Amino acid sequence: MIRFFEHYSLKDYNTFGIDVKAKYFFECTDLEDLQVFLSSNKEWRTEPFFILGGGSNLLFQDDYNGLVIHPNVPGITRIKEDRQHVWLEVGAGEVWDDLVEYCVNSEYGGLENLSHIPGSVGAAPVQNVGAYGREASQFIETVNGLDLQTLEAWQIPTEDCGFGYRDSIFKGKLKGRFVVTSVVFKLDKFPEFDLSYGVVEQEVEKLGEATLQNIRKAIIQIRDSKLPNPSVIGNAGSFFKNPVVTNSVVGKLMAEFGSMPVYKINEIESKLAAGWLIEQCGWKGFREGDAGVHEKQALVVVNHGKATGQELFQLSEKIKGSVKEKFGIELQREVNVV
Repeated sequence: MIRFFEHYSLKDYNTFGIDVKAKYFFECTDLEDLQVFLSSNKEWRTEPFFILGGGSNLLFQDDYNGLVIHPNVPGITRIKEDRQHVWLEVGAGEVWDDLVEYCVNSEYGGLENLSHIPGSVGAAPVQNVGAYGREASQFIETVNGLDLQTLEAWQIPTEDCGFGYRDSIFKGKLKGRFVVTSVVFKLDKFPEFDLSYGVVEQEVEKLGEATLQNIRKAIIQIRDSKLPNPSVIGNAGSFFKNPVVTNSVVGKLMAEFGSMPVYKINEIESKLAAGWLIEQCGWKGFREGDAGVHEKQALVVVNHGKATGQELFQLSEKIKGSVKEKFGIELQREVNVV
C-alpha cells in the first residue's frame, strides 16, 4: 500500500504535537513500493527529503519544504530458531512497545528492559534505544532497508552498524541515505535478567519473582511515574543525552558538587545524569508560554499545548547554556531537530 499527499500535516506524526506540514508526504508498507516510487518519479530524488518513523524523537522547527518518507512496514515474523534463541524479523512500522509486549508474552527475553519506550521499530537501530542497562543493539542481528542513492536493498549486520551510546551509522555516515524497512532481532529462549538498576530490582521484588512479565510491569510503572504520556502532554522523552566525561573531569566536579550522581563506565570515563544537571540549574517545572520542562523530570522538555517548534528549541538552547555556565558541561540533544 502507498499513500501520497501534498502539504500534509505532520501533527499526528510527532509526539511533541507540532502542527507543521510536509510539502510532499509518501507512505509505503514495503521496500518494493519505495523502490518503484523513487525510480519511476526521478524528480522526487532531487527534492530534499526526510525519513520519518514514529516521530517520538523529533522536533520540527518549521514546515518541511521537501519530501517526507514514512516507511510504515508492518509485521512480526519468526524466521528461524534453535534450542537457545529465536530470530524475529520486524517491520519498521511496528510500534516498538508492541514488539516488546509480543516478546514478553512469547517468553522471548532481551527487550523487556526497553518496555514503554515510544516510537517505531525502524527508529530503534537509528537511535540505538536503551534503558535500564540494556540497548537495542545487543539484540539486533541485521538491519534491512533501501540505499536511496542506488535504490538497492541492503542487509547490514550489527557489526557494521556502528552502534554506540544513542548512536549508529544511520545517524552518521548513512544519515539521509538509508531507509530502515525491517530489523532482525536475536532473542533468548532462556533469558538472563538484568536488574542492575536498583530501582528496577526494587519494583520487581514488590511484584514477586523475577520474570519477563514482572520486569516489564516494573519498568512500565517506573517510566509512568517519571515521564509524561505524549498523548496527554507533548514531549519526546529524554531531550538530552547523559554526558560522558573523563574521570578527571568527574573528580573536579565532585570536589564542588559532592552530591552529583555519577555512573562509572570504565577506568577512563563516567556518565553524568543530565536531568540532575538541568535540575540544579533551576529548570525543573519551568514554563514560558506553552513551552516548558516537566515538573517531575527535568530531562523532559514539554509542549503544554500550542508551543511552536522554534519556542521549544529556544528553550533547549537556554537549558544548554545554563548547564555549560554552571558545570562546564556541553549537553548534546538526544532529540533530532529538523
